[in-house]
Amino acid sequence: MSRPTPARPTTAQLNGITISYTDARPAAGASAPLVVMVMGTGSPGRVWHANQQPALLKAGFRVVTFDNRGVAPSSECAEGFALADMVADTAALIEHLGAGPALVVGTSLGARITQELALARPDLVRGVAMLGTYGRSTPMLEAFSVGERALYDRGIELPTEYYAAVTAHMNLSPHTLANDRDARDWLDIIGFGGQSRSPGIRAQLGLHEREEDRLAAYRGITVPAMVVGFADDRTLPVHLAREVAEAIPGARYEEVERAGHFGYLERPDAVNGLLLDFLRSVGTGAVDQRGQ
Repeated sequence: MSRPTPARPTTAQLNGITISYTDARPAAGASAPLVVMVMGTGSPGRVWHANQQPALLKAGFRVVTFDNRGVAPSSECAEGFALADMVADTAALIEHLGAGPALVVGTSLGARITQELALARPDLVRGVAMLGTYGRSTPMLEAFSVGERALYDRGIELPTEYYAAVTAHMNLSPHTLANDRDARDWLDIIGFGGQSRSPGIRAQLGLHEREEDRLAAYRGITVPAMVVGFADDRTLPVHLAREVAEAIPGARYEEVERAGHFGYLERPDAVNGLLLDFLRSVGTGAVDQRGQ
């Protein structure tokens, strides 16, 4: 019985930096549609491996995850960088893989990168799915961003228990936290993972300073697109995801109930079902999401 090819991390020199990535292939790897997954601020690509990578592999997709610049062992680029650099990194990785155009999935900052990639390099993109996304900042987002940078710059590390509580509150659904056992499990997981503190993570935090309103620009996206909002998202409230879907002509919008910003971890079956439905339709060409 044939099995998927084990995923082995590797590195490549792309766009002037080192990119660490994992290329996992199903049994029929030679003909499998390529899915590239883009993670959010401060998180490594392996976060996708908990739930999304196995489901997509089982469904016959080739799944590539990677560490964005700022997250070691990819180059940290502590001197700072722009969102355009991260978009160019993703484009360079797809070109390096030689299997594009790719289906691209992103969450949070990774979703923003995915949107910009679809706009800048539609030749490399077959379809895009954005989870917990946004197209503009708000006073609340700016306030949190200023606070995160100030904590880092002043060398302040929150007590582990408090950090875990704040992170859980901001990223998980109240429905999840209402169950005492689930809440305790999540607090333990978040506390054990620790606070991401490195020059590269600080450089990523700098991306959120003076962010542009890109909603009008997203009217120029021409590839099939799906936006998934998380109904209980406190970090990026769900109306921001709806705005992105409304801005992209013909975009499909789905909303996952009882899910916060970590909805892809919190309700993986629901998220994976939406991703597989969209990726199969676009990847096989069976359904054109834009009606063209």
